Amino acid sequence: RPHSRPRQPGVRTMLPLLLLLLPAAHGIAQLGYRPTLTKDPPLEGQTTASTFVVDQPRCVFQDYGDAVIWLVVALDQAASNFNNSAAPGTSETAFQSFPDPVSAYMTLNTTLGNYPCPKPAGDITVLRVGSETSCAQDVTRPTCNGPLPGPGPYRVKFLALEGSVPVAETVWSLPITLKTAKPPSSIPTTASGHSADMIAITTILSILFAILLAALVAMLFFWGSDSCSSSTFSKPESVTVRRYNTHHVYDQPAARL
Repeated sequence: RPHSRPRQPGVRTMLPLLLLLLPAAHGIAQLGYRPTLTKDPPLEGQTTASTFVVDQPRCVFQDYGDAVIWLVVALDQAASNFNNSAAPGTSETAFQSFPDPVSAYMTLNTTLGNYPCPKPAGDITVLRVGSETSCAQDVTRPTCNGPLPGPGPYRVKFLALEGSVPVAETVWSLPITLKTAKPPSSIPTTASGHSADMIAITTILSILFAILLAALVAMLFFWGSDSCSSSTFSKPESVTVRRYNTHHVYDQPAARL
């Protein structure tokens, strides 16, 4: 029975290095650019409940003029397992199947001409991920930039393809977590949740309302008293009718013959 050869210690240490060099063996250039949330200029809604805004990759892919640049959006825990050879627009990378069973999708494809270097003055140099709602359920548009389904966290990177061949990629971003709405149970419903200013304003308004109500009641009372006074009738005076006798109503004495 032959004895098994002991594994050389160097084999175990070389294996991770070979895995790191695997993309380079396929001709994919590893670029040092890391996508980040935009900070300059500061934007309202940098992250929302279903979107986030990243900077465009300006002056990053200038050596790949014939390539189409894609944004890859992945779940944080699945980013390292993304297959760069996965073709965009297929069931393997469709937005409509994200995040289960698809853990990473490809969207916002464009040519290098839309990422000029250097940036012309006045250009908008950001991308809002998750801004399209019309195609979110449309399976005929698997590259839809649809709303993200939850808070994440997510990671993104840019991938350049020449035809269907990946030629260059950036580093994955740091984890991006979206905002979450407060549950109804966390909203205070008692006076203890209000500030001192709100309590003072409420008290003043209550006092003013009480004064106004009292003035209204008093006004109605006086109006009622005036109405009762004007409706009292005095007893009519008795009318005495004098009787007049006219002289021609008596019979004249008979004429003497």
